[in-house]
Amino acid sequence: MPISCWKFAAILGVAALALTGCSGDSKGDSGRVEVGVLVITMFDPEHSVWLQREQLPTTVDVPGAYRPVRCNDAHLCVAETGQGKANAATTMMAILGSDEFDFSKAYFLTAGIAGTPPDQGTLGSAVWAHRLVDFDLGNHLDPAEVPDIPYGFRPVEDYNTAVYQLNEDLVDKVFDATRNAPLADSPEAAAERTAYPGQQGRTPAVMQCDTMTGDDFYSGKLPSDTARHIMDLRTHSQGAYCTTQMEDNATATALKAHGYLNRYLSLRTVSNFDQPHPGQPVLDHLDHSTAGFQSALDNAYTVAHTATDYLLKNPPQGSVGITADLDLGSIG
Repeated sequence: MPISCWKFAAILGVAALALTGCSGDSKGDSGRVEVGVLVITMFDPEHSVWLQREQLPTTVDVPGAYRPVRCNDAHLCVAETGQGKANAATTMMAILGSDEFDFSKAYFLTAGIAGTPPDQGTLGSAVWAHRLVDFDLGNHLDPAEVPDIPYGFRPVEDYNTAVYQLNEDLVDKVFDATRNAPLADSPEAAAERTAYPGQQGRTPAVMQCDTMTGDDFYSGKLPSDTARHIMDLRTHSQGAYCTTQMEDNATATALKAHGYLNRYLSLRTVSNFDQPHPGQPVLDHLDHSTAGFQSALDNAYTVAHTATDYLLKNPPQGSVGITADLDLGSIG
C-alpha cells in the first residue's frame, strides 16, 4: 500500500524531507494535510499547468486515486481524477475518504476545459456553472421512430445525480472575484471563430451559466440541440446550456456523499465548439486540433488561481455540518 510523504518522512527521519521533496508544513496538529482548496483537474494537460506554475512539494499517494495529490503549505492541493465519470467518481471518493487529509475548512474547485455551443460562448472563455446536468441518464431513442418525443430523449427515472444546483451565493462571489482576470487569446482562435456565424470579433470573457456532463463526447448540431433540450427538461427551464464536459456530475456526487457539495465550484474554459462550422464535416471537426486548446488551459489556470487566492482568504465557517443539500433531483 502506498504511503504518504509525511509518513515516509516520519519513518526515515527529517532528512527524508529534502530527499523526497516533501514538505511537512501543510500538516495540522492531527498529522493530516489541512486543505484550504482542492483544485480538481481531469487529464495531464490540465494538471501539468499547476505543477509548472505552483510550488506543490507535498505528494500524497491515495489508494484508489488516479494520481497522487500534490499540496503546499498555503493549503492548496491539486488532484487529477482521470477523464470520464467513472474515473472522476472513483478518484474523488478515494481522496475524500482518505485519512491523509483534513477537509473541514476546504473548498473544492474543478478547473478544466470544455466545449460550447457557438451561440453561447467562445474559445477561451471561462465559465462558472450554477447547475450541472447529466447528458447520458435516461432513454436516448431514434427520433425518427418516436416523433412525439423531442430529440428522442425521455428522462424516465429519478437518479438523484442527473442535476445539481451549486451554492449560488458562493458561485456569485467567486465570479465577482475573477470577472476581471486577464484571459489569453490567440490569432489562431480568432481565425477559427470567423468560420462560425456570430463569432467574428468575439473575445474570451468570464461568464456564468450551466454545464452538461456526458461520457458521450458528442459533436454536431443535433447532439448540441439535444443537450440544450435535456438541460431545459432537467432544470425545469431554469438552466442555460453553455459548456459540455465529462466529469462534473460525478465529482458533485462524490462531494455530496461526503457532505461537501455546498463548497463545490465548477470552472470550465472553452477549448472548442460542440459542433462543426457550416460546411465542415463532423468527423473533421471532431478530429480537428482546435485553436482554443492552449488558451483554455492557460485561462483555466489564471481564473482558478485567482479564485483560490480569494477562497484561501475566505475559509468557510464551521465544519462539514453546515453543508446544505442543494441538488434539484431529476424529473421522473
